[in-house]
Amino acid sequence: MPLHKGSEKHRERPMSVNPFFGEANPVGGMAEAPPTHRLPDTPLPPTTAYQLVHDELMLDGNARLNLATFVTTWMEPQAGLLMAECTDKNMIDKDEYPRTAELERRCVVMLADLWNAPDPAAAIGCSTTGSSEACMLAGMALKRRWMRRNADRYPGSARPNLIMGINVQVCWEKFCNFWEVEARYVPMDGDRYHLDPQAAADLCDENTIGVVGILGSTFDGSYEPIADLCAALDALQERTGIDVPVHVDGASGGMIAPFLDEDLVWDFRLPRVSSINTSGHKYGLVYPGVGWALWRDKEALPEELIFRVNYLGGDMPTFALNFSRPGAQVVAQYYTFLRLGRDGYRAVQQCSRDVATGLAERIEALGDFRLLTRGDELPVFAFTTADHVTSYDVFDVSRRLREGGWLVPAYTFPANREDLSVLRVVCRNGFSKDLAELFVEDLTRLLPELRRQPHPLIRDKEAATGFHH
Repeated sequence: MPLHKGSEKHRERPMSVNPFFGEANPVGGMAEAPPTHRLPDTPLPPTTAYQLVHDELMLDGNARLNLATFVTTWMEPQAGLLMAECTDKNMIDKDEYPRTAELERRCVVMLADLWNAPDPAAAIGCSTTGSSEACMLAGMALKRRWMRRNADRYPGSARPNLIMGINVQVCWEKFCNFWEVEARYVPMDGDRYHLDPQAAADLCDENTIGVVGILGSTFDGSYEPIADLCAALDALQERTGIDVPVHVDGASGGMIAPFLDEDLVWDFRLPRVSSINTSGHKYGLVYPGVGWALWRDKEALPEELIFRVNYLGGDMPTFALNFSRPGAQVVAQYYTFLRLGRDGYRAVQQCSRDVATGLAERIEALGDFRLLTRGDELPVFAFTTADHVTSYDVFDVSRRLREGGWLVPAYTFPANREDLSVLRVVCRNGFSKDLAELFVEDLTRLLPELRRQPHPLIRDKEAATGFHH
């Protein structure tokens, strides 16, 4: 069933055409406007079609002012040029585009080295359309390894389960649903907004395929304690013999911690970490969509999940869920690795963290807000209204900021902390100190009006924001 119902959902509306959109004669061929919910009967000149689409897209939000998204909204013109040159290359045709395939392989080895794999050259990995696909692949590998160990019990009496914090991104819920795995969640508790290592270990049993640790929660930008999680699982194995692997969802933090938190042990230095994913299109600094999935060695990725296809004259191993997709984003990732190097990434990510921590301090100083996090892990922070504020809430703030073009999500936390509603600001490359200053100025201008409200004005919190985890 289609997710979009066309004219049943979206009322058919006329589309008018400016006469000056024509190629030469400003009145020729402009008598009839094209339909919006069926194919037009005749072609349009390319400039006319471009202008119609361009004008409608002007009503979208400004991506650079979108403080909700983790996704990269700015790249250098040279990267855009490379992407344009590779848009027509199908990433799956590795035999036809061997150099693009080689750049993908180099990126995998670079990431394996960055994440301290025992032997980077032997690490297994691939590009994906994003972290969602990468997480699906990692989850599949965890389940298949568990199935091997429990062949005598599965699929009869044993039902696999996966342990994770309630703060996980929705892709993990999808994995458990699609691949028939029981999701066991560690709830939030008080001021702890992510997974507790001991609570996660307590949920494990002989049917646990793995535990997901998040290096950078989307709810508040905080790191989960991966080393403590591994230690709790080590103790569990010593006590019970149950050996549970860890997957690190480093969608954002996997490209922050190696440069800004070098002493933090979270990656393949921990023997229990079997796989890691990251989003190249987040703090990997590439336009969407590209992600990466890596396993510490061949043993971590069951061979039967790797398909070998004789395609276009060559033997091609593949284990991504997706098949055809453009090679442009992979090329852009390699360009960015080559362009920045470790020092360049460190400088860019430090700048984003400095903007985040500085902006958080400025917002706290306004007196109307209480910070939950300060942007000193991911360059992301969450805040809510102070206890004395009763005339407005975070949903009012989000709505009023949108009037000025700022997209700042307001949302309620999950189980055990549904009482807590917050705003969250994501600072990315391209969101400069100057833009942060303009943001504070706009927020400061709104406060007197918000303070004069008799009460919070938004009743339907679900409809108040398009942001949902």
